[in-house]
Amino acid sequence: MKFFVSVTVLIAFILIQGCSTSRRTKYVTGNETAKRSTEELPATGKVSAAAKSIPPRTIDTKNADPVSVVDFAETLIGTKYKYGSTIKENGFDCSGFVTYVFSHFNISVPRVSKDFTNAGTPVPLEKSRKGDLILFTGTDTTGWMVGHMGFITENNNGKVRFIHAASGKSIGVIISELSRYYATRFVKVVRVFDE
Repeated sequence: MKFFVSVTVLIAFILIQGCSTSRRTKYVTGNETAKRSTEELPATGKVSAAAKSIPPRTIDTKNADPVSVVDFAETLIGTKYKYGSTIKENGFDCSGFVTYVFSHFNISVPRVSKDFTNAGTPVPLEKSRKGDLILFTGTDTTGWMVGHMGFITENNNGKVRFIHAASGKSIGVIISELSRYYATRFVKVVRVFDE
């Protein structure tokens, strides 16, 4: 019985943690949230000292069209969430989703979200466009380590939407607005497609 309870607790813990590379859960207080409103988001590159040690990554997008990449990503809306998976039939975690989408276009990318920290070219959020990658912290918002990600689907005069594999309540692939919740976790936007 103890083994069953331990396994159940472990599985629940993994599902709750989602795509985060950081496994410490930290709740954002009202004051911290207020400090990180969408008006006060860093333009680019707010990462931890540890993140700066992650090697730069060059992603050869092979002249793929970012609009086509996002259009394909949108065909996956509704695919369930599964931690650690890049297999559509099983579900995706956030980086598994990004890996799967890029793989469809024969584009090789890192498998783990934190490895995108120094990939591509950072761009200010207000200049982001369809196909850019948007990077967030994991559940630990104090460390500034990338732990969640998705593709920007639109930037309509600063109203940013993105597609990602969300872990909350096993939601799966959805399009979200850059809400106050995501604003507290925003790290930066990177462009991997040629201008």
